[in-house]
Amino acid sequence: MINKLVDKIKKTDAPVVVGLDPMLSYIPEPVLSGAFAEYGETLEGAAEAVWRFNKGIIDAVCDLIPAVKPQIAMYEQFGVPGLAAFEKTVRYCKEKDLVVIGDIKRGDIGSTSSAYAAGHLGQVQIGKSCFAGFDEDFATVNPYLGSDGVKPFIEVCKENKKGIFVLVKTSNPSSGEFQDRLIDGRPLYEWVGEKVAEWGAEAMGDTYSYVGAVVGATYPEMGKVLRRIMPKAYILVPGYGAQGGKGADLLPFFNEDGLGAIVNSSRGIIAAWKQEAYQKFGAENYADASRAAVEAMILDIRSALA
Repeated sequence: MINKLVDKIKKTDAPVVVGLDPMLSYIPEPVLSGAFAEYGETLEGAAEAVWRFNKGIIDAVCDLIPAVKPQIAMYEQFGVPGLAAFEKTVRYCKEKDLVVIGDIKRGDIGSTSSAYAAGHLGQVQIGKSCFAGFDEDFATVNPYLGSDGVKPFIEVCKENKKGIFVLVKTSNPSSGEFQDRLIDGRPLYEWVGEKVAEWGAEAMGDTYSYVGAVVGATYPEMGKVLRRIMPKAYILVPGYGAQGGKGADLLPFFNEDGLGAIVNSSRGIIAAWKQEAYQKFGAENYADASRAAVEAMILDIRSALA
C-alpha cells in the first residue's frame, strides 16, 4: 500500500491527506436537521449526520488528493452507530480509490496488539472463512509499549501489504513532556525514530517502508533531524493549518526526491465553511468550501517545495 500512496501522491502532485474528524459543531444545520428528521436527536441521528457530512466532502475533494485520515474517536463517541459510520466512510473512500489512514493510535502487547492489527488492517478467521473488519490501508500506532506493541502490526502489514505510521514527535503543545526527555543525552523522539527505521528496514516497499512515522508540522527543526534518521520512512505530518503549521515549515520533512511526507489538515478543511475566508460559500455549500481550502493548501505546499 505504500507503493500506491507514493504513486497517488505523484499523480495528484498533492502530498495532502484530509482528516475526516467530524464534530457535530462542524456539520451545517441543513445536514444535521435532515439526519435528525429521519433518525431523531439520537446516536443514530448523529452518526447519520456525520456520514452525510463526510460523503459531501469526499465527493468534493476526492479528485484532488491521494488520501484521507478518519480519526476513530470522533466516531466512537456516538457508540455503535458511530462505528458503523466510520466503517461506511472507510468503504466509501476506498470506492473513490483514496488511500485510507485509520487514525486509531493503538498499541498494546501480544495478542491485544495482534487483534487491533487484524481488526483494522488484516483479517479475522471465523470458521473456514476470513473477513476484513474496518480494512483501512494504514493505521497510526502508539509505540510506548515498545516492540511488543508494534511488531504485530508490522506482521499484518507484510501479510496484507498495508502500512502503519508510528507516533514519533506529535504536534500537540505538551508532546515534549515525554517525547523531548533526554535519554543518554538524546531526546526520546530520536530513539523512537531509530526504532522506526529499524522496524521499517524489515518491511520495505519499492522505495519506502511500510513503517512510517508521525511528526508534527509545528516542529520543523526536529523534523529535519528525524528525516535524516528515517530516510525510508514516509512521514505523516499533522499540525498544518489550524494548529499553526504553514507550507514554509514543511520542507524539512521531505526528501530530496520531493517525496517522503504527506501533510494532514482536518478542521482547516472539513470546517472551512465556518472560516471567514470561505464564508461566501455558505452552510449549504460546505463541501465547496472544503474543496477551495484543499486547493489553497495544495498551492501553499507546492510553493514551499518549488
